[in-house]
Amino acid sequence: MTRRPMRLAATVLVAGLLFGVGANALPTTAQADEASDLQAKVEQTSKDYNAATKHLEDVQADIDANQQKLDDLNAQMPELKREAASSINSSYKLSQSSNGLIDMLLSAENFNDLISAMNYLDIIAGKNYQAIDRLVEAREQAQEAQDKLTAQKTEAKAAQAKAEDAMNDAIAARKEAQQRAAKELAAQRAEAQKAVDNAEKAEKDGQTTFKTESGNTATIATPEDPQKSNDNAQKQDNATPSTPNTGAVTWSARDEFVKKWSGRIDAYLAGSPMAGHGKTFAEAAYDNGVDPRFSPAIANVESSKGLYCFKPHNAWGWGSSGWGDWDSAIRDHVAGLASGYGYTVSVSVAKKYCPPNWQFWYSAVLSNMNSI
Repeated sequence: MTRRPMRLAATVLVAGLLFGVGANALPTTAQADEASDLQAKVEQTSKDYNAATKHLEDVQADIDANQQKLDDLNAQMPELKREAASSINSSYKLSQSSNGLIDMLLSAENFNDLISAMNYLDIIAGKNYQAIDRLVEAREQAQEAQDKLTAQKTEAKAAQAKAEDAMNDAIAARKEAQQRAAKELAAQRAEAQKAVDNAEKAEKDGQTTFKTESGNTATIATPEDPQKSNDNAQKQDNATPSTPNTGAVTWSARDEFVKKWSGRIDAYLAGSPMAGHGKTFAEAAYDNGVDPRFSPAIANVESSKGLYCFKPHNAWGWGSSGWGDWDSAIRDHVAGLASGYGYTVSVSVAKKYCPPNWQFWYSAVLSNMNSI
């Protein structure tokens, strides 16, 4: 939720001038710059990987088309050879019967008959030459196709290596963002625990809902211990019930990552208006380098997974506009999380996304993330 960034910036500036906190704010500014640089790196590796993969696919398509052409030519070759051999044999027989051909021409009763006989002989000879020409042309085309195929395969190897390098860079950038998030979560653990404790207390006192900044009514929820959920997920030492288990997300090749998280998110969204869009969430999460559970969890807290949207296809109480379809909305929201909030839910993110009841919001989003 992009909450009046210009007003926030102005407030920070005035505070620095009035209370002399400018010097103390420098480390925060430096951290923000580092986060921005890291996000730019993540996005660039996505572009590089997608471009390298597209190039590899194009080269492979050229290889497949050229291989098909070569296979077709090779399949035609036996018949072309047979026709050429027959034509050569016919030409030889014609050359051996030169006296008979001369007699045929001399026996013409008039000039028209002579021209007809000569045209007949030309047609026979032409057909013989055409068969031989077709064979020669097919062999030349086959050799050209083979040479092109060899060059394309060499290019494919280079494209494959470039795609693998881009993939490794993409994975490394996402792991770096993940590690950075884990450090930030550790630093906020005390405040995060307090938020979860407050949500738990509210539940015990009979309070079941809270208001988000967008005016939506959300359900209060407290997270389970992440070490007890996601049995097959990678665990991390600093995972607690009050902080996201960043180790539950393993960054890998894009296709593998999308396949894994598509299924998990689809299971989470089953029966909701957003059902079947797990792949879009997973692809957007990979391309922007954010926790794939983050956006779906917010969608449940803010709108019961798209059931109660304050704008068309706006399931997140985010901004002030809607979208024409879920896929566009999902991709924009995940990109917005990456650029404006961070890798995953945190105390700082909750305060920015839902200032009025950030503690309840934080606890509810984390609870939903742990259930994906």
